[in-house]
Amino acid sequence: MELGLDTFGDVTLAPGGEAKPAAQVIRDVVEQAVLADSLGLDYFGVGEHHRDDFAISSPDMVLAAIAGQTKRIRLGSAVTVLSSDDPIRVFQRFSTLDAVSSGRAEVTLGRGSFTESFPLFGFDLTQYEELFEEKLALFAELLKQGPVTWSGNTRPALTEQMVYPHTESGALRAWVAVGGSPQSVVRAAHHGMPLMLAIIGGEPLQFAPFADLYHRALAEFGRPELPIGVHSPGHVAETDEQAMEELWPHYAAMHNRIGRDRGWPPLTRLQFNAVASPNGALVVGSPETVARKITKVAKALKLSRFDLKYSHGTLPHDAMLRSIQLYGSQVAPMVRENLAKG
Repeated sequence: MELGLDTFGDVTLAPGGEAKPAAQVIRDVVEQAVLADSLGLDYFGVGEHHRDDFAISSPDMVLAAIAGQTKRIRLGSAVTVLSSDDPIRVFQRFSTLDAVSSGRAEVTLGRGSFTESFPLFGFDLTQYEELFEEKLALFAELLKQGPVTWSGNTRPALTEQMVYPHTESGALRAWVAVGGSPQSVVRAAHHGMPLMLAIIGGEPLQFAPFADLYHRALAEFGRPELPIGVHSPGHVAETDEQAMEELWPHYAAMHNRIGRDRGWPPLTRLQFNAVASPNGALVVGSPETVARKITKVAKALKLSRFDLKYSHGTLPHDAMLRSIQLYGSQVAPMVRENLAKG
């Protein structure tokens, strides 16, 4: 199983307590990716947002910078908001990333849980479902890297149109990110794309029916077996107590900031403890605790990849570097050993 990392480029705090400039946050993300590569991790994903608490609005640009400083780690988005983008331009950007990284590019496509990009780029939120459905169908055609004929309601039609550049291998791995909708699971299977489950709340094992549905849908559509991945938030420190205490204030502040926009009540410490418990979605603790939790989820969902979303609001850069170090040097070997035992 592949083990990766995801970040949204959360705006962190400088030593004096003030917010870091976005430019420095982006440079910090590149440093984090270089460390992940040096530790032998399999994947580094960068998410797209268009708000002041996340620094990265153009993941492919950041990933291209990372590609120039890394050797083997695969690079992709976490996620690309396809609904408010142009599928052709997305394909071109990631096929170009594939070239500069010598074949290491991937893309994860989603609708996005934040909607700031829709008014920013002139899209109507009432077309939320239609935009993603049509654009994903077009992207599936682009992945064939041949003449594209397509028509829909959300962009001009194409007739036998070639789109360049092609990837060197003739293939670009494109995941579909799903947050908990059975229809989205079936859609990913219909288009023959790997499934990335975003498990950010609740109990991870509750997602086992989605994995089963995906396998059944692939069979019904006559598709071969394809990978299932999980994106889940977490933090690693030397001990469980240290990991919890380091993460709590930053995780709570992030949750409450987003919650003010969405009508959530403030997060309590009891709720945090519950989501960080052995059955919760938050993968936080010592290397042993984190490895045990990842192994449990990987076996239950028959995963091909687990991506730890290691950035959490204002959690400091140094704490994230230490978390990455422990994840790569201790958690990953333990998970692989646990899975090898069956």
